[in-house]
Formats: sequence, structure tokens, C-alpha cells
Amino acid sequence: TDAGTMRDLDRLAGLFTEDAAWRIPSAGIELSTRDGIRTNLERMQQVWEFFVQNTHTGAVQVDGDTATGRVFAEEIGRMRDGSSHRNRAVFHATYRRTADGCKFSERVDEIVYIDTSALTGTASPRNITV
Repeated sequence: TDAGTMRDLDRLAGLFTEDAAWRIPSAGIELSTRDGIRTNLERMQQVWEFFVQNTHTGAVQVDGDTATGRVFAEEIGRMRDGSSHRNRAVFHATYRRTADGCKFSERVDEIVYIDTSALTGTASPRNITV
């Protein structure tokens, strides 16, 4: 959530295993490999004027070096063409322990509500440094 909202694409892609898959079935999106995910995130970032994601409490079940889990999410954003997007989703994930810590090996975003009505507010410039 932090990496995506802060547009830190290297950090976001680094959360996935080298052979990871990320799917958003309702949007027809299927990404594979960490490099493929990174390339597509960069392309998608060019389309967004702003994008904010919030995640909410979920659950994780650990089984040795793997785990499964889900979190509930809310996303809001406006594209550079003026179209808007809001959704509520359940993110289903499979995780794998690696030498660099636990990573997503698969993520499937199940969008359960979508709203494309115009966002009429203003977005501030993203000049945040940490």
C-alpha cells in the first residue's frame, strides 16, 4: 500500500518473487514475473494523475515457508484523461519465504465494488520524501 501510493515502483515490484503472478480478473489484467510486474506498473503509473490505496485488516495463515492471506482494500484515483476510479476489493495472496524475507508469489485482486463517477476534488502535487 505504501509503495503503491508513494509511486515507489522498485519497492513495490520488490515485494514479489521473481516468478510471481498478479491477476485482476475483472480488469482482464494478468502480470507475471517481478520484471513484468515492474514494467506494467510503470506503464500504469503514466496513466494516473493520482492514486491512493488503503488496506484494512485481513488474515494470514502461515504454513512453514509459505502462507496464504487476504486483506480488504479501498482504492481511489483519477486518470490523466479525466476519468475516475473507486473500488473496494479483497486481495487474495500466496506468500513465500525467500532469502530477502516473505514475498508475494501470487496475488489476485477481487474487485467487489467499482464506481467510475467523476471525482470532483483536487489532488495536491506528490512531492513527499521520507
